[in-house]
Amino acid sequence: MKPVLQPLYDAILNGDANAADIAAKNALNAGIAPDRILTEGMVTAMKEVGHLFEEGEYFVPEMLMAARAMKVGLAELKPRLVRSAYEPIGRVVIGTVKGDLHDIGKNLVGMLLEGAGFEINDLGTDVPPSKFVTAVQEGDVDIIALSALLTTTMVNMQATIEALKTAGLRDKVKVMAGGAPVTETYARQIGADGYAPDASSATRLARILLGV
Repeated sequence: MKPVLQPLYDAILNGDANAADIAAKNALNAGIAPDRILTEGMVTAMKEVGHLFEEGEYFVPEMLMAARAMKVGLAELKPRLVRSAYEPIGRVVIGTVKGDLHDIGKNLVGMLLEGAGFEINDLGTDVPPSKFVTAVQEGDVDIIALSALLTTTMVNMQATIEALKTAGLRDKVKVMAGGAPVTETYARQIGADGYAPDASSATRLARILLGV
C-alpha cells in the first residue's frame, strides 16, 4: 500500500468519516488513480473490518461507523470512477421484502458490499416482488440480495424468487437471502443461491457467487 493511502485505510478502520474525506481528497491530489484508491485503500480496509467483526473485536456499531467513513470517502471518488469507466466487480440490487420496514441490516450489507467494490442499487424497504423483477429487467444485475427481519415477511422472499422465475429471469441472477429469522435451511428451501447470517458474511458470499 502506498504511504499516502495509509491515512485513508486508518480512517475507515477507525470509523472516522471526516478523516476519510480528507484522506480521499489527499490521495486524489497526489495523483493516485481513483480505482487504486478504492481497491488498495478502501476495499482493503473494509476487508479488515470484516475480519475484526468475525474475530469478535468489532461489533455492529464499529462496522456501521467504518462503513459510513468508507461511504464518505467513496463520494469523493465516484465522479472520477465514472469518468475513468471503472467497472465494479459486480452489480447488486438489494432490498427489504414486501411488508417489512426494517433497514439497518440491509443498509449495513449494502455499505459493506459497496466498500468491497460492488455497485449497489438499494430499493429500500417494503419492496414488492415486481420491483425486484423490474430492477433486473432494466439493469445489468448480477445479484439480488433479499432481507427480512420478520418471520411473517419471509414468505415474500420466496414470492420474489418465484416472480423472477415467472419473468424468465431467475437464471440471469444469483439470489442471496439474509435477516434475523432467516436460516440457511430456509434459504435453500425457497431456492436462494446463498444465505448470509451477517453483513461480513454477505460480502464474502457475494464474491463466491460471482467467482471473484
